[in-house]
Amino acid sequence: EVADEPVLVLGDDDPHDAELHEKILSEECAWKGKILDVHRLEVELPNGHRSARDIIRHPGAAAVVALTESGKILLVRQYRTAIDRVTVEIPAGKLDPGEAELDCAKRELVEECGIHAARWTRLGELNNAIGYSNERIVVFLAEDLSWGTQALDEGEHLEVVRVALKEALDMCADGRITDVKTIVGLFWLERLLASRRA
Repeated sequence: EVADEPVLVLGDDDPHDAELHEKILSEECAWKGKILDVHRLEVELPNGHRSARDIIRHPGAAAVVALTESGKILLVRQYRTAIDRVTVEIPAGKLDPGEAELDCAKRELVEECGIHAARWTRLGELNNAIGYSNERIVVFLAEDLSWGTQALDEGEHLEVVRVALKEALDMCADGRITDVKTIVGLFWLERLLASRRA
């Protein structure tokens, strides 16, 4: 039944959330990979029936919206095998074991763009594929940039481009940028900059 006046609440904060909860009865790793694992779960549904869930377990990631003094955003162009095309994204990468999100963001900005930043702001976090993955990406704003040399991982090939924020947002709106972390990060930045001007 749909409430007359729905109120948006965070997961597990509503008294009725227990009625939606699935109880995990068992879990086993079905496949272990270099950057993610696939687990098979048996769950008990709210109605008492049982079902299987295939879940990707991911160590998490950090992403960076790097803003230049002139108001441009650093984006990377790289080929993504899963969708068989070159994409435009903000710099990002997975967390190393025990690594803090901010440390990961700083490392990835240096590796992918050769950039150091003196000022960092946490923009937010997102779960980009909640239907089948626990991946969590924390997005940071990097400002007061200084330029150095890229230190790409072996096998990593990408091109760094500078784009005006308005153009980058237009690319998100018209479908030229489809990457979730990039779309979310850029709109978070737009909101932050608007609050700074207020």
